[in-house]
Amino acid sequence: MADNTRALMEELLAEMEERRKRILAGGGPERVKKQHESGKMTARERINYLLDEGSFVELQPFAEHPESELMRGVHAPADGVVTGYGQINGRLVFVFSQDFTVLGGSLGKTHGQKIARLMDMAAKVGAPIIGLNDSAGARIQEGVDSLSGYGEVFYRNAIYSGVVPQISAILGPCAGGAVYSPAITDFVLMSKGISYMFITGPEVIKSVTREEVSFEELGGSAVHTTKSGVAHLECEGDQGVLDTIKKLLTYLPQNARETPPPRPTQDPKSRKTPELLELVHPDPRRPYSMHQIIQTIVDDGEFLELQPNFAKNILIGFAHLGGQSVGIVANNPRFMAGALDINASDKAARFIRTCDSFNIPILTLVDVTGFLPGVAQEHQGIIRHGAKMLYAYAEATVPKITLITRKSYGGAYLAMNSRDMGADVVLAWPTGAVAVMGAEGAANIIYRKEIQSSPDPVATRQAKIAEYKKAFDNPYVAASRGYIDDVIDPSETRYLLIRHFAMLAHKQEERPYKKHGNIPL
Repeated sequence: MADNTRALMEELLAEMEERRKRILAGGGPERVKKQHESGKMTARERINYLLDEGSFVELQPFAEHPESELMRGVHAPADGVVTGYGQINGRLVFVFSQDFTVLGGSLGKTHGQKIARLMDMAAKVGAPIIGLNDSAGARIQEGVDSLSGYGEVFYRNAIYSGVVPQISAILGPCAGGAVYSPAITDFVLMSKGISYMFITGPEVIKSVTREEVSFEELGGSAVHTTKSGVAHLECEGDQGVLDTIKKLLTYLPQNARETPPPRPTQDPKSRKTPELLELVHPDPRRPYSMHQIIQTIVDDGEFLELQPNFAKNILIGFAHLGGQSVGIVANNPRFMAGALDINASDKAARFIRTCDSFNIPILTLVDVTGFLPGVAQEHQGIIRHGAKMLYAYAEATVPKITLITRKSYGGAYLAMNSRDMGADVVLAWPTGAVAVMGAEGAANIIYRKEIQSSPDPVATRQAKIAEYKKAFDNPYVAASRGYIDDVIDPSETRYLLIRHFAMLAHKQEERPYKKHGNIPL
């Protein structure tokens, strides 16, 4: 009897392994070969490269599509998406990887349900969700069921936003409704020359507007990292994207209830930064490298900049200070003199809210002339977009330190996290200047009559500019009013920032009860 039971069990196990073997083969050797020839890994190869060796545990590998009339007899291993969990550098993560070798990675009802269930589990246990997107879009054969599948995913993208980090890798096509899921997530990374995102493809655009455009020109990685701002980074191939995801995770916590893990460093907390004394010229018209400022201050000079080629007038990204993760927002005086425009405001506001969602302290480096003037900016809504920055900083309860490196004028002074907007500590270098506007503009307004009636208007104007600079265009007036906590020696910058952030580590800040705020989107 025992021998008979064992034989039956072995038969069942053999059937299970045969089924699993077919699933692991994906769309078959020919489609796998085509995937490789196009410069892409397969769905499972991507997971194996991303996760710690041997850590992946697959969920629902035997899931199949419902047999609708148009899908009857169609074999779709794992329904075109591999889902499961594993570890990256010993930390738990949940991953879904769309399999382009199976029906072009198209999303049907079961495909969407698998991703949704994975997201539910990630939210329950509090671990990041990583989506490896490579899909032709909705599975047309399943009709409205495929739209329902997308709806289940989009809903969870929104509900779990700010609960656990959500990272999207675009590693091939991502078209139609498929683009909205990545757009809701916290970070979007694209593979250069291989991936693209758009709502309507070149053929539809040609038929409707008569515009002719290629896939790359319409929605390639260059477009979304320079023009649209949809993607945060473009990387070289699958490996470049997956390596960057690993690096990105080192700055993030597991979930909104935790803080980012500390990072060991040999860079002394008390390290002086005398190099900064030569970087910033007191003349506000002389540009300098804000990147160099950041790299000098942070641990080991490592700064992971996000959206580096979009809205270059402002810099955002992650670094470590004394081993602790920080988000950095900084004006870039080398581009548009660091002025804030529509795109820069959107870029900064979204990043500020991301940092606040995941308990990442924010360092703001200020050298700003103001909001960019112009009819186009006004008509396109600079008021509404600029208000997003004000809202984001005011809303954020994480530790916030502001350092004024040079000028900080007008409404942009407030938008770059002044004391009144909720900064916990405000510092300035001796080169800093806080005023309603620059000395030249202020002198033209305040002393207009004196200048016009003077026998030598040019000399009088220069004298009045110098008078205004001495009286107001410096950090000491703001410091005397309590708007600046200290004017510091630039060589002490790193040491003092680390001390201030350490002091703020257990900051608690309560806000009035609300369902949620109403940011001016």
